[in-house]
Amino acid sequence: MPHTARAGLAAALLGLALGCLALGPALGWGFTLLQDMVFVPDPAFSAFTFGLAGGAARVAPSDAVVTALAHVLPAELVQKAILLGIFVLGCSGAALLLPSESLGPRLVAGAFYVWNPYVAERLLIGQWALLLGYAGLPWVVRAVWSGRRVVLAVLPAAVGGFAAMTVTALTALPVAVPRWRTVARVAVVLAVFSLPWLVPTALRPQVIDGDPAGVDAFAARADTPFGAVGSLLSLGGIWNAYAVPPGYETVVGAVARLALTLVGVVAFLRSRVPYRRGLAVAAGIGLAVACAGVSEPGRAAFKQLLEVWGGFAVFRDAQQYVAPLALMAALGLGTLAGQVARQRAWVGALALVPVAVLPTMAWGSLGRLGAVSYPAGWTAAREVVRHDPEAGDVLVLPFESYRRFPWNGGRAVLDPAQRFFATPGRRVVSNDAVRVGELVVRSEDPRVQRLEHVLEGASPDLPGAGFRYVIVDAGTPEERQRFGWWLRGARAVVDTAELRLYRFDGKVARVTPD
Repeated sequence: MPHTARAGLAAALLGLALGCLALGPALGWGFTLLQDMVFVPDPAFSAFTFGLAGGAARVAPSDAVVTALAHVLPAELVQKAILLGIFVLGCSGAALLLPSESLGPRLVAGAFYVWNPYVAERLLIGQWALLLGYAGLPWVVRAVWSGRRVVLAVLPAAVGGFAAMTVTALTALPVAVPRWRTVARVAVVLAVFSLPWLVPTALRPQVIDGDPAGVDAFAARADTPFGAVGSLLSLGGIWNAYAVPPGYETVVGAVARLALTLVGVVAFLRSRVPYRRGLAVAAGIGLAVACAGVSEPGRAAFKQLLEVWGGFAVFRDAQQYVAPLALMAALGLGTLAGQVARQRAWVGALALVPVAVLPTMAWGSLGRLGAVSYPAGWTAAREVVRHDPEAGDVLVLPFESYRRFPWNGGRAVLDPAQRFFATPGRRVVSNDAVRVGELVVRSEDPRVQRLEHVLEGASPDLPGAGFRYVIVDAGTPEERQRFGWWLRGARAVVDTAELRLYRFDGKVARVTPD
């Protein structure tokens, strides 16, 4: 077996081992439901799947790919394969990108690339689609520099969608410069693979209206003692405090992680890898974007961009753009490992250093990740909705975007109802407004915006708003009492402790698609 093939296989096995260690209980039978990570059994294609259900097309084409795969394999296995694939793809890609004749330095680069604060925090916030694009970045840099297999290398980011493709473009284009023919070719590939979310966005009757409050809500935060910028240099700084690994704020660990990243960056800048300048420029741009949201002038600039086009909302969560910095640090640590160690066994042992400085990423971040099954009541309700020939949409209450279900261990998760109850020709409407502390980032969906006003009334006319079914899957006792008053004219067709499904049997208004 050629040396490169052996290195790729060894790095893939290391990535698989690190993935198993990181996911831990999430590999049990069932679904991992956490923050934005939502998978459902037996998903069906719908307008929502293709980003045509009103809001920004952030789920395209990732949801469509998952739905297609779930028609071949159980959806539980699809999710686990994707999550493990992120670690395998990222580790092997970083290892093969490093120009080294020894296996040890390659493994060091691969291990750091998939075991760092960026991966840990994005995993805890559930952004598997972004991580899929992140895992493909080393392959993209390799393909762009060599001028071969660019289309294949971009596929993981293309599946990831909007944010993943933006991060990939930010990385790939500087690497392609100054070979302008390569720049043009890469730009065309990126544009074509962006069509699954560009086309639905262009087809919207109304322009996406990004809420400027999201710039403040999603700006990078300090999750280390070194402030927001220091946290970003440590590859952390995510806006969601619940997405930070346990014990992450300790001074010793924070110093070790920051030092490891900075050492890797310096070593990379002193190396002679052929793509050094391009990747360094990409990392610098990404870090500048991430840091811009930390300052008042930077946030003001982002808000002005949102006024021009709502699609610029992809830059609100700016911490995600430190991805090329993570790749640069990984390659630098691999290069340094090859320089300072001559005994191969010792170099291989250095691959465990990333695990040592971030031990709480292990075992699903000490149990933050898990695997659960959906309650039987959910499945019963879905069967009722899917087999009903009458027209009318489905409303999900409470009208909030995130839930903490007891059957999911109390973990916060984006309400799965939109995906779980998806049916061709019948829209499932839930609120996509996001609460971050006291800030509320309003919905981008015109129908949701109108419905918010309808629900402000004491007795909203839900059939008149186009709804035949209403799902109540959570809520306080006071909220459930209020919903009961709203639904006094409906019939409870499924009534379980976890979920109630109500149906209006009278005439339901026909709603024109947004």
